[in-house]
Amino acid sequence: MASAFRLSLKPKVSDNMTHLMVDFSQERQMLQTLKFLPVPKAPEIDPVECLVADNSVTVAWRMPEEDNKIDHFILEYRKTNFDGLPRVKDERCWEIIDNIKGTEYTLSGLKFDSKYMNFRVRACNKAVAGEYSDPVTLETKALNFSLDNSSSHLNLRVEDTCVEWDPTGGKGQEKIKGKENKGRSGTPSPKRTSVGSRPPAVRGSRDRFTGESYTVLGDTAIESGQHYWEVKAQKDCKSYSVGVAYKTLGKFDQLGKTNTSWCIHVNNWLQNTFSAKHNNKVKALDVTVPERIGVFCDFDGGLLSFYDANSKQLLYSFKTKFTQPVLPGFMVWCGGLSLSTGMQVPSAVRTLQKSENGMTGSTSSLNNVTQ
Repeated sequence: MASAFRLSLKPKVSDNMTHLMVDFSQERQMLQTLKFLPVPKAPEIDPVECLVADNSVTVAWRMPEEDNKIDHFILEYRKTNFDGLPRVKDERCWEIIDNIKGTEYTLSGLKFDSKYMNFRVRACNKAVAGEYSDPVTLETKALNFSLDNSSSHLNLRVEDTCVEWDPTGGKGQEKIKGKENKGRSGTPSPKRTSVGSRPPAVRGSRDRFTGESYTVLGDTAIESGQHYWEVKAQKDCKSYSVGVAYKTLGKFDQLGKTNTSWCIHVNNWLQNTFSAKHNNKVKALDVTVPERIGVFCDFDGGLLSFYDANSKQLLYSFKTKFTQPVLPGFMVWCGGLSLSTGMQVPSAVRTLQKSENGMTGSTSSLNNVTQ
């Protein structure tokens, strides 16, 4: 108010100059018109109104009492694998979404690579931000897996959730295996792996796929529940298969040609075919091959379904009885595949699969309930 005082103060001096008076009447009126905004109260997140679906989370909150001075809200969230209140240590940083005008917000396109997410919100007026709400923890579980490089075919270049055909892979590996650089003492010297080359195989519980079984499996077994993932093929991919298999799938076996694997197969070599395969039986599919294929596995219900990931159109379903844990399985030749994991079962698929449970007829020729 210093500037206002300098402009408006009017000194009054008496004739005899015995005293000096200052008129504060105008400043008093200005001060009396000032309105100070109180600090907003902490909002309350309502877990019942929050929704977790289709890899999106909608968070809803309310003010404990009406406050028409609220200008906007700030929402903060972070992923965690711990239930309950946020932990002080070993947590990811809070992500911030500012300037939310309503009392709910939807986070979409999330990858659910953790079991839970923490949320908190605070209200802001033109002057100040209030306290955070009590944090709320929402469950965001989904199937996360990578490709198992330790048992993949040598002609496949595998990295996390991508696999690509590599015709020189086997030859390069044979050279590494056949080379024994022994020192003067007669003991083998440590092997060196150059940048970009395939590391030596780590022998797991099974041998590597070989021959014409250009296969790689996921590294996470499905033993119960409902799960969903998506697969996208490169445009120039000549042949690929997508499905599930038991761990006992032989190293020479191809997906769909044994009673321990189920898949759909796309062939773009010489002639274009799209088919479902199981136990060496083939069912031609009279549908267009989608850009992305969604795979739905209901282990307990014995249902394996394939969808157009964009339109959620059903492509084919196997109805069976899984007697062992299954692994996601992929075959690729002359091309590559990329996976999307950490996905919930889409709402559209949950709705459609209810009707699939009673489905018979065209799919029964490939089904075998005594696997």
